[in-house]
This record gives sequence, structure tokens and C-alpha cells, in this order.
Amino acid sequence: MKPSGIGGMAVIEGVMMKNKDEYAIAVRKPNNEITVDKKKHKDFGEKVKLFKLPIFRGILAFVDSMVIGVKVLNFSASFFDEEEESKKPKKESSEKVNALLMVLAVIASFAISVFLFMVLPVFISDVFTRWTDSDFLILLLEGLIRVTIFIAYVIAASQMKEIKRVFMYHGAEHKTINCLENGFELTVENVKWQSKAHKRCGTSFMLLIMFISLVFFMIFRPETLVLRIVSRVLFVPIIAGVSYEFIRLAGKSDNIIVNIISKPGLWMQALTTKEPDDDMIEVAIKSVDTIFDWRGFLETEESEEPGKQIQAREDKAEEKPKVSASEANKDSQAKKNHKVKKANKTSETNKKDIASNEYAATSEISEASSANDYEEDDEILRALDKYLDFSEDD
Repeated sequence: MKPSGIGGMAVIEGVMMKNKDEYAIAVRKPNNEITVDKKKHKDFGEKVKLFKLPIFRGILAFVDSMVIGVKVLNFSASFFDEEEESKKPKKESSEKVNALLMVLAVIASFAISVFLFMVLPVFISDVFTRWTDSDFLILLLEGLIRVTIFIAYVIAASQMKEIKRVFMYHGAEHKTINCLENGFELTVENVKWQSKAHKRCGTSFMLLIMFISLVFFMIFRPETLVLRIVSRVLFVPIIAGVSYEFIRLAGKSDNIIVNIISKPGLWMQALTTKEPDDDMIEVAIKSVDTIFDWRGFLETEESEEPGKQIQAREDKAEEKPKVSASEANKDSQAKKNHKVKKANKTSETNKKDIASNEYAATSEISEASSANDYEEDDEILRALDKYLDFSEDD
């Protein structure tokens, strides 16, 4: 599998695909038409080189994913708003209001996530300090509660009808990327039989954050409840950055240790991805086709394979033991002598075959004609003598 570098996200009746600084949102509207919106995303890392470094780039990616996520969700939801058709062209003032609302939505979603998955487990685990003084047990319990809350949240969300369809589009997103990275053309039939699990999935990323936070908080142990809560909030960006680096590595590596660590996230994706229908796959393909030259990607992958095979043969040839010049000459002379002997033997064999054929031909003539029996007998005897002479020489 060759990584394509494409990331994606399922939205309401659609799929967003991102490639470098471009992303496209493909949505199937109520009239069954597919509409696509292509946009550029300005990477803050280009201005601040610090966010190009490991860990820090993960922090930026975490924030970017939330910002882009809110944008694409708003875009997809707009097609299913009953009042959308009656709206007039937006004025500049309304666009500023929408931008402000989007910022508030990002902040609100981040705050809710931090409270639900980071702060709430601290409060719940603190209740058990009445029965134990072991910091290790309390921190372990906090981590288990955090994972349990996350799994329960996903299960509860999957029961909603609208979310079920989003999870189906999530499956279409994964299957489309897997089809491409496995080297197949993006057709509905090719995509249908691909896996709906992918190592770079956001579900794996979130679950990894839960596990890595357990390790972090085992190391950093504030004594008071207030400091514990503050540390959970402050460490979120760093934990996200570390998780991002692992997800980035997992997408490029088939190392057995990486695969083992990735397993829980892949299992968790069974809850957040569902089998899509053909229409959903078509939307995902349309999104990829808008921001990525997948045909060129497949051609490049195919051209690299013969090169690898040639290089492998060359490397194997270089491993052959070297011989001296005298040994090489001896070997060459031996081969020549062998060829001469083989040629002589072949010549004698050919002569014998000629004599045998001549004898057989003469016999056939004798059987076909009855004229002049004495002359025919002489011809037969001469041919037989010639054949016996070559037999005695052998």
C-alpha cells in the first residue's frame, strides 16, 4: 500500500477530501444532484516555522481539523435547511456574523470535548479517593473512565438516524482512499470491496489521545484536584501532537509494533464506519477527483514497480562471488572445448541420421515399385552398409 497523503471527513450527505492545501466537499443534494465545492486552506505553519516541527505540527493539525470540520459541516447542512431557497444573497455584514459564529462554534466544540473527555473523568475518579490512597489506582481508573466515556459517546451517537448515514459516508471515505492506495482505479465496483478501516482515521486519533493521556498523567501527578484539572486542559495540545505523530507514522509503516498499537483504533472504527451504498461511494470518488490526480498517482506507482524489480536483480547480480582473470580464462576455454565436442558429436549424429533416412527412403522406393529388382537390392545393400559403418565408428 502506497500512502496518498489524502485525508477525509464524512459530512451530512457528503464527503470532504483534503490534499495538501486544498480540500473539496462533495454533497448529494435532495434533488439527487452532486455538488462540489473546492477551497484552499491557508496553512499557518507556512508563516510560523515552529509548526512544521514534530509535535507542534500535530497541534496545528488538531486545530485545523476542528476549523475545517465546522466549515464543511455548515456547508453540507445548508442544502438541507428548509429556509435555504428563500434566502437572499448574503451581505458583507452577514458574512462577518457567520464568521464570528463559526469561531464561537469551534471554541464551544473544543470546550465541550475537553470537559467531557478530560475534566469529567477527573471528577468521577476523585470520588474513589475515599476508598484508596493509591495515586496509581486513581490515575488508572481515570484513564479507564475516559476511554469508557468516549466509547459510550460513540455508541450513543451511532443510534441516531442522521449519524448512521454520516457513518455510512465515513465508510465510503475510507473505502475510496483504500482503493486508491491499494493501486486500483476509482470506480464504484473497485471501491465496494475495499476495507472500511484505515489507520489514519480520526476515530483512531481520538482513541489514541485517550490512551496517551493515561501515560502522560501517570508521569505528571499534581497533588490537588484543581491542579489536576488544569493540567488536563493544558496537556491536551501536547497529547494531540504526540498522537498525530503516531497516526502519521502508522499511515506509512507496516511495522508489527505499529500495527499492534493501531489495532484498538481499527476495532473502534467498526462503530464509526458503516457499509455505504453506491450513491455514497460515487460522492466520495467525486470529492477525490476534484483535488487529486489519482490517475497520475496510479501511473507513478506502476512505473516504480518495474524499477524496483530491476534494482533487485542488479543487487542480486552484485552479490555473485568475483573470480580472478586466470580462472575466468580457464572457464572460458573449457566452455569452448565443450562446445567443439558437442558440435562434433552433433555432426556425427547428423551423418548417422542422414544414412538412416537414406536407407528408409530406399526401402520405401523398393516397396512402391517392382521394376528392376536387382538394381533396387543393390541400392538397399549400399545404404545398409553405409549405416552399419557409422554404427561401428560409434
